[in-house]
Amino acid sequence: MSAAALVSIALLGTLVGLVVPLMSRRFATADARPRALPGPPTLQWPWVGPVVAAGVFVGLAVAVGNDPAALPAFLAVAAVGLVLARVDLVCLRLPDPLVLVAGLLALGGLTGAALLSGAPGRLLGALGGAAVAGAAHVLLAVLPGSRLGFGDVKLAAVLGLLLGWLGRDALLTGLILPHVLHGGLALGLLAARRVRRHTLLPLGPALLAGTWLAVLLT
Repeated sequence: MSAAALVSIALLGTLVGLVVPLMSRRFATADARPRALPGPPTLQWPWVGPVVAAGVFVGLAVAVGNDPAALPAFLAVAAVGLVLARVDLVCLRLPDPLVLVAGLLALGGLTGAALLSGAPGRLLGALGGAAVAGAAHVLLAVLPGSRLGFGDVKLAAVLGLLLGWLGRDALLTGLILPHVLHGGLALGLLAARRVRRHTLLPLGPALLAGTWLAVLLT
């Protein structure tokens, strides 16, 4: 991908980062469960959001740049994912309308990419990835003592579409990495005495970050 294209995508990510706080306010409700942590850093430093969004977009452009037909689907889900992450950090919820929009964007974008590239098999792989990711997180959600919500299950299935499109290695990495990140964060916060053993922590940001890293790594 050319430098000019990367700059354009970085600017697009920056614009998305500026809009994210406005969108998240529409979905972060006062009656949701109270957050466990002080709020996302963008609440204190407004420039962080645009920088993070630009980095997310550029990373995806570099990783998926050799598959330009599918790149819009990845960027669209990333844009919605940034809103979901902020809402989950603020009030521990992943609103169904946002997850549904992300799913429709992923499915529509990848269907178009499969038609344009003449590779319907990859769309089947994406659907298989969604089924595997969703089923795995359903099993985790029904385990005794699990704190996994079904909003997390739905988001995992949506992200499984993207990971399944990239193949088995990406799917496996994307299934494992979020929980490694979440577990590491929980242990760090416990060690720093920022949270207690039974404090609820949002999983959505870890699912999104782990998927992003899996795309970059594979």
